[in-house]
This record gives sequence, structure tokens and C-alpha cells, in this order.
Amino acid sequence: NLCKFCDVKVTTCSNQHHCKSNCNITAICENSTEVCVAIWRQNDENVTLETICHDPHEALYGHMLDDSSSEKCLMREKKEDGGLMFMCSCTGEECNDMLIFQSDDPHKPEEKDEISQVTIISLVPLLVISVAVIVIFYAYRTHKKRKLNKAWEKNVKPRKHKDCSDVCAIMLDDDRSDISSTCANNINHNTELLPIELDIVVGKGRFAEVYKAKLKQNTSEQYETVAVKIFPYEEYASWKTEKDIFSDVNLKHENILQFLTAEERKTDLGKQYWLITAFHARGNLQEYLTRHIISWEDLWKLGGSLARGIAHLHSDHTPCGRPKTPIVHRDLKSSNILVKNDLTCCLCDFGLSLRLDPSLSVDDLANSGQVGTARYMAPEVLESRMNLENVESFKQTDVYSMALVLWEMTSRCNAVGEVKEYEPPFGSKVREHPCVESMKDNVLRDRGRPEIPSSWLNHQ
Repeated sequence: NLCKFCDVKVTTCSNQHHCKSNCNITAICENSTEVCVAIWRQNDENVTLETICHDPHEALYGHMLDDSSSEKCLMREKKEDGGLMFMCSCTGEECNDMLIFQSDDPHKPEEKDEISQVTIISLVPLLVISVAVIVIFYAYRTHKKRKLNKAWEKNVKPRKHKDCSDVCAIMLDDDRSDISSTCANNINHNTELLPIELDIVVGKGRFAEVYKAKLKQNTSEQYETVAVKIFPYEEYASWKTEKDIFSDVNLKHENILQFLTAEERKTDLGKQYWLITAFHARGNLQEYLTRHIISWEDLWKLGGSLARGIAHLHSDHTPCGRPKTPIVHRDLKSSNILVKNDLTCCLCDFGLSLRLDPSLSVDDLANSGQVGTARYMAPEVLESRMNLENVESFKQTDVYSMALVLWEMTSRCNAVGEVKEYEPPFGSKVREHPCVESMKDNVLRDRGRPEIPSSWLNHQ
């Protein structure tokens, strides 16, 4: 065996971690049974080290050698009167050159292993119990939720007499249309069209006409006033887009137009597509601002409700925490906002809206097109420079349009100085129905923005 072989000499090697023997002499052990040995001693301030060959079957300084078959020099503490002693024995070539001190005694690693095993064995039952408790709790919550859902469905199911219709009529007139829509959607019209009598045209847009109408009750002369948006046959795509948006149960919100149902009808004029919604007699916001000057209280009610409606539209969850697909309106303007009886707003006209489904690719978003009303388009939309990698950029275009609508509201508020006649954003700077190129010149080239009177800035 080849070992380091130096007599006792002073060393700087401490009994911590690893250290080298610094022995420059290497010798071949005389007997084949001998192994490499290192002896480290500390008496008072003196620290010495000795490296030799020795037969492990014979005592050395009154101690038998441990781990003599080890490849490494693992220093073990030995009892020594008046000082410290560490010894190692090993069979590796020059293995006593690198001294490996272990603060634990020789039996401690085994004890550690035993302790670890005991700890693991002790923890396994606790882990199993914890998992069982979690599973039971989850099953309980799921079962309870299902029971609540069934109870809720049972409670909202319409009764088979005219009470449901009475509730519908009351709630529609009272602008609290959540219950009214529940009743209307539960009318069995999968095979029958609703008994609706059209009254007068109250609005007309690019794709459809809006009628005030009567939803008759089969068993009485009573009726409910509803709005019917009628799309001609060639505008099927716009009808379907709006129908699909409205059909999302998570869209329901007090500041979004309450949807009742959608129908396909055959008339003398050909096939038509209908959307039936709650009716709001005050009309759209543009018409209302044209006819009325509003107070400070009216302003914060109209503006606050508009912001809440858009926030819900853009949100990825409902107020109750259910997951929801965000939607961008993409044609937000004062004529696409209705004024309810309580002077709050609700959003309508979702024919150009886009569901920001996570599955949409950049190409899908790019193909969604440059849509909307030019006067209300954000600069990045006018310039066709949308950030398609970030769906938040689509929401930001709605926020820009909302800011213009808030400007319209504020311009008709008597709390901020002189109130002029109603004007849309940018007023007479552009013609009544400006095209995209005209708005690009005004907004991008000339950096035009709606005028902010000094009285608005000084308002306290």
C-alpha cells in the first residue's frame, strides 16, 4: 500500500472540515496487511500530525483503528487524556494525505439515517390524513355548491301562470331587468315565436333598425314594452356576432343592455333576424345630451355607470368571481349607450364587438379589421398600428372612446361653467360623418383633441 509517511510534526491543520497533511514523503508499507494512517493531536496550543503505515489488527496509541477498509481518511475522535486526538485509517493510495474531519462520532450518521427513517414513517400517516381531509372538504364544498345551484334554479324557474309575466312587466318598467330577462328567457319559444307587435322605429344604424314593441301575454290584454332590433337577411353576420355576445350568461350586468332572446323570422320582406331586449324610453346618450343639460350629480351617475359597464365588459371574471371571456366593444360612442330611467348608462350595439378568447392567434386578431366609427377611433386604430401581441391594447382603444364620451357628458354639465349647445367630440373641426383619412389628419397629423375649457380645469 502506498501511503504518506512523516514523523510527528507541527501542523496548522485544524479539526474542522478538510485539510492536507503537507507530508512530502511517500512510502510503500512493509506488510500487505498495513493501511495508511493519520494521527492528529492537540495538547494546549500545540497541534501535531503524524502519517504512517500500520496493521489495523493491532492497537495504536491504545486504540484500535476504525474504518480501515475505507478509501478515504475519515478522522475519528479518540479519547485522550489532556488533549484531543483524531485518527483515520484507509486503503486508498496516499489516502492519508487528505484528512476529512467529521464533527459527528462514527455512529452518528447511522443514527441520523435511523432518525430520518423514523421521521418519514411518522409523517406518512399525517400526510395521508391531510390528503383525506382535503378530499373530503373538497367533496363537501362541491356537493354543497351543487345543492345551492339546484335550489337557485328551482327558485328562479317561472311559475305556470301569469305571475311571471306580471313580474316581467313590473321589472322592465322599473329598469331592474335581471329578473325580467330570467322570465323572458324561460318563455317556451324554441318552437314558437314570441307574440310581439312592432310599434314605431326608435333608431336606425348601419346594420339594423330598432323598434319599440309590445310583448303580449297569451292569457290577457297585458303586454310588456320591449325593444326589437331587426337585421335584414344580408346582415346575418352582424346579428350572429351580437347574438353570440349577448348569449354569454356572464355578460349580464346592470350597465349592459339586458338581452331577452334572439329569433329568426320570415316576413313578406324576406328573412329577418331579431334581437329582443329591454326597452329604455330615454333613448341613447347622444339624444339625451342634445335635449338636456345635466347636473353634477347626473354627470357622476352617467359617467360612473358607463365606466362600470366597460370595466365589466373588459374583465376576465364576473363580480362573483366566475371566469369570463373579456370582450371589447370596438364601436363605443354616445349613440351606442342607452340612458336608463334612473339616469345610469347601459352599453348596447355589440355588432362589431370581439371576444378576446385566449385561443385567438395574432393572425386572428389582425384579421379582425379596422372597425368602429372614425370620430371615436383611437390614434392607433386610425393608423392601423395596434399591438396585436397584447390584448390589453384592444381594451385601451375602448377606454379612449369612453374618454370622448365623458367629454360629451361634461360639455353639457352646468357645474363647470357656461354650457354650450351639444357637439360631438372634435365638433366642427371635422364634418358630420368624418372618414378615417379625415380623422387621421386631425388626430395624428395636427395632434387635435377635444377642447378643454379653463372652467373645467378650475372646477373644485
